[in-house]
Amino acid sequence: MTGNEESFISHLVELRSRLMKAALAVLIVFACLMPWAGAIYDWLAWPMMQALPQGSKMIATGVITPFLIPVKVTMLVAFIIALPWVLYQVWAFVAPGLYAHEKKLIAPLVISSSALFMAGVAFCYFFVFGVIFHFINNFAPQSISVAPDIDSYFGFVMTMFIAFGLTFEVPVVVIVLVRMGLVSVQKLKQVRPYVIVGAFVVAAIVTPPDVMSQLMLAIPLCLLYEVGLILAPIFARATRAPAESEETL
Repeated sequence: MTGNEESFISHLVELRSRLMKAALAVLIVFACLMPWAGAIYDWLAWPMMQALPQGSKMIATGVITPFLIPVKVTMLVAFIIALPWVLYQVWAFVAPGLYAHEKKLIAPLVISSSALFMAGVAFCYFFVFGVIFHFINNFAPQSISVAPDIDSYFGFVMTMFIAFGLTFEVPVVVIVLVRMGLVSVQKLKQVRPYVIVGAFVVAAIVTPPDVMSQLMLAIPLCLLYEVGLILAPIFARATRAPAESEETL
């Protein structure tokens, strides 16, 4: 066996070890949370329940849905709680092969991207859902009894969480594009009008068809794009390789 083959196998063994540690952490947290799976789903459903008429409840149309959906929600929460450990395993796997200036690039991006994604999810849960659900339920005719299915609600919530979580990643995307030299800050400023139009198009596709919810996705996207334009040059200077720094002197 050649040295390259031995190195490749050792990397595979290391990767498997890191993945198993990450998965084990998620499973341990999941097992600890399972006794409270119902309460966790109630917490996820709280924004909708606040918007429904007094005494209303959601419905479950599937045979195993009352069990399956709370389990899915609990697994999601377990992954979020274990995310710092999962990210540490990723970092521990890739860090030995990075140069010092590359470590300066990766570590802040991993931390900031995780924090921004969670900020997007929190913004959606605590602010956007209240506006959307109240609008939908107030718009419903009096002849309709509003009783959302928990499976549909879970799918809608996950779609919104992903949409807002990814929206809050815009500064990271801008910083990476500039740092890798794929596009300049000046060019990104020139395409700003197209980004604004694209933000409203994405908001119109992802969110319910009301102006308020679309604005609550499009406006943060535009503002975060501007934040990325401000931070990208600063981050690029802070993570230059020694050779790059000498060239700029």
